[in-house]
Amino acid sequence: MTLPTTRVSFPGGAVAGESTVLAVHQLGHGRYGVVTADTPFHPLDHTWPDQPADTGTLTVAGAELAVVDCLTAAVGPEDGEHGELLVGADIPVRRGDEAWSWLVLHVVEEQPAELVPGAPVALAVDAERRAALSAAHTGCHLLALALNEALAERWRKDPGRADAFGNPDFDSLAMASSVMDTEASTDTYRLGKSLRKKGFTTDAADGLPTLADALPAITAAVNERLAGWVAADAPVRIEVPGPELTARRNWHCELPAGSARIACGGTHLHRLGQLSALETELTLSEDGSELIAVTRPKRV
Repeated sequence: MTLPTTRVSFPGGAVAGESTVLAVHQLGHGRYGVVTADTPFHPLDHTWPDQPADTGTLTVAGAELAVVDCLTAAVGPEDGEHGELLVGADIPVRRGDEAWSWLVLHVVEEQPAELVPGAPVALAVDAERRAALSAAHTGCHLLALALNEALAERWRKDPGRADAFGNPDFDSLAMASSVMDTEASTDTYRLGKSLRKKGFTTDAADGLPTLADALPAITAAVNERLAGWVAADAPVRIEVPGPELTARRNWHCELPAGSARIACGGTHLHRLGQLSALETELTLSEDGSELIAVTRPKRV
């Protein structure tokens, strides 16, 4: 099977488009995966599944089908052992391997006779759900920057990685998982031996209280910073080097302190003024080994 990597328009905020069916793949349990040449749908990433898949509709020959899920699929080299279409966790390589084709798989629960390769289709994303997920994803990146700033004084040495504003990049160094839904983003950070070796301390030292004792003040500082950024109505854009699903995209936000940049393959707001508020809640796990941030955006 030879298929080209899917061209995507979701990085620019598109929620509708037209394309041509390239393949229909049986997924089992009465579901079918439809591959098109182009799509506005954002699929669940198989290596870092932080932002949920878009849902919506696919219309073929006047028949509107519900797209109930959207997955990442891939096809390996024809002369190799993975020459057939593989989906999600079955893909044995990281996204972007240049020897593979990378596909957006629109999951539908029926296959009318007209849904065949070569058929023209109209694709429409659930725009309200997309907007909520985009708000959560933008909030997640802003939380990362504000948290890095609030925790900067807890580093005893330079960990060798800084964010866009020069603060030690706690977010990327400690990140265990990041998950978004339509209400919030939940980021879980490991506070273990590896982070301590890099120089981060949760203990009382050099006039600092323990992280547990400092958490209310840290939370307040983060939320104050987030509120200021929202009030500034900073513009947000995605740097898109190419239309392919695998293009290495970057999130940019022109914050008052300067331009922030974070590698990202998801969807986002266009301006922070699309939010009326953005607040996070920070908690420690019972054993103190994890810091959890739940960040909730409120849209205008």
